[in-house]
Amino acid sequence: MITALVRLAALVSASLSGDSTLFIRVNQIGYLPDAPKVAVACVLDSTIVSRFSVIDANGRTVVRSRRAWRAGAFGPCTSTFRLEFSSLRARGRYRVIAGPDTSPAFRIGAHVYDGAADTLLYYMRQQRSGWNPVFGDSVHRRDGIVVDSPRAGDTVHVSGGWADASDYLQYVTTSANATYVMLMAYRDHPTAFADRFGANGTPGANGLPDILDEARHGLEWLVRMFPNDSVMFNQIADDRDHTYFDLPFNDSSDYGWGKGGPRPVYECTGHPQGLFQNKNRSTGYASTAGKYASAFALGASTFAKRDPAFADTLRRKAEAAYALGRAHPGVCQTAPARSPYFYEEDNWVDDMELGAAELASLPGHRTMLTEAVEYAALEPVTPWMGADTAKHYQWYPWHNNGHFETWRVAAGQHDAATKRRMADYYRRGLAGVSARADNGFFMGVPFIWCSNNLIASFATQATLYRRMTGDARFRAYEQAAIDWLFGINPWGVSMVIGFPHDGRSARDPHSAVAVRLGVDNLLGGLLDGPVYRSIYGNLKGIALQHPDAYGRFNTGHVVYHDDVGDYSTNEPIMDGTANLTWLLSALATRRR
Repeated sequence: MITALVRLAALVSASLSGDSTLFIRVNQIGYLPDAPKVAVACVLDSTIVSRFSVIDANGRTVVRSRRAWRAGAFGPCTSTFRLEFSSLRARGRYRVIAGPDTSPAFRIGAHVYDGAADTLLYYMRQQRSGWNPVFGDSVHRRDGIVVDSPRAGDTVHVSGGWADASDYLQYVTTSANATYVMLMAYRDHPTAFADRFGANGTPGANGLPDILDEARHGLEWLVRMFPNDSVMFNQIADDRDHTYFDLPFNDSSDYGWGKGGPRPVYECTGHPQGLFQNKNRSTGYASTAGKYASAFALGASTFAKRDPAFADTLRRKAEAAYALGRAHPGVCQTAPARSPYFYEEDNWVDDMELGAAELASLPGHRTMLTEAVEYAALEPVTPWMGADTAKHYQWYPWHNNGHFETWRVAAGQHDAATKRRMADYYRRGLAGVSARADNGFFMGVPFIWCSNNLIASFATQATLYRRMTGDARFRAYEQAAIDWLFGINPWGVSMVIGFPHDGRSARDPHSAVAVRLGVDNLLGGLLDGPVYRSIYGNLKGIALQHPDAYGRFNTGHVVYHDDVGDYSTNEPIMDGTANLTWLLSALATRRR
């Protein structure tokens, strides 16, 4: 026993040496007993990994001299090797040993993901506009004044919702999707969520799961942003926000009404928008209207018994939003100002499909399944799946929940043909990504800005597909995407800040809150994630503030920097964090 522990200590010391060229990456959260279990060895030179072993917490070998599978190069890794130990199912803590390296400790157990989805909500609460429980103060209370619209100059009262990222812009595009996926997470996995916080985000149970407190915060803001059946707002603030690196409660941005004054509110107009030299390419309302409709409709179902009056308001808002989308097909993109960057969403039929499917789930709307199916046929596969690049948020949301919701409604109406069609749409998208995964990490997504969103959505779509069909052909790729987010990547980093608590995650994210108040205040935030070197090199305003701690792993075509100066890879994002609540709650409740 003593000899085994001494050997383990020596291996750990060797793995931390700056001379090491072999690095074993594991999922830092751990592995479920019946899930695929793989570690990946990233080799920076010509070293060959032929065998590996797994030891337990006492240094005993539990998997001996298992063969390693050599895979393709990726990024800085001249070779990658997959180290599979799926047969190991016993609960415990383990390490993988290969050559001179040993992995960090990891767990196997039925409850390793319990509480993970609740952890994400810490970041969501920190992002709140209006009353913010982390700051103990209200932020951006004076929003706002309508711009770039026939109603320009009107004052509206739309404080609330969430800041989009480490800046303080607010978009219906991302916020309505975030609200929807949190409602979906609760509907599908209600026992995954605790009740430890009140409606205003302060500690203390209120009889409502915390995920619903957060989703309701989003719904109430969306109601304010859609004040009547003909006026639909899409955005608060613009990139003039980026002038100052302030905390939200002392935001110095000046939009022409004084520092700390009202912020601009952009209305859906169906036409290109932008107050200065840069314009978006908006053509309609439907991308935003469909998102409103789906969030309102699912909210109406969720709160029907808890708060009938609120549910009735949401139902009527869902119907009105969907009608506006039908009347004004096309995309409503976010509006740029001084900067050329905006969310370049080019698709909208996926949003209208989801809106139609959710309305079809409400009483009196059964026939709307036909419209959902029609929209689904117009975009069977989300276009980034199988592509090698895309514009910023060009095809959003990253996976189409509409196919799953259409499948659910069809199941309720005993429509087997529609169920098969929706499942096949998902299969085609998953196959396109998997076909590109020619490396040991099984990564086939394009590493565009916010790549972690794509990875989380791929895993989510694969999980939904398995539930719909029982077909496990993409199971290894699904697990690889989850593993990537929590440490099986070239950098060995969890892409969720502070989670797991004993793991390695970002310590210097792009955030004024992290810089001024400490990174622990961003607990649960999903980072943008690695990008192609070509994207990183061409973005404006990026400058690393410190020597690159991961320099040895940033020599390939994909880069990640744990540095406050890199907003492209190391900035937490609200919509990606919310999107992950469904997946992590699915992993928890499967084992409860």
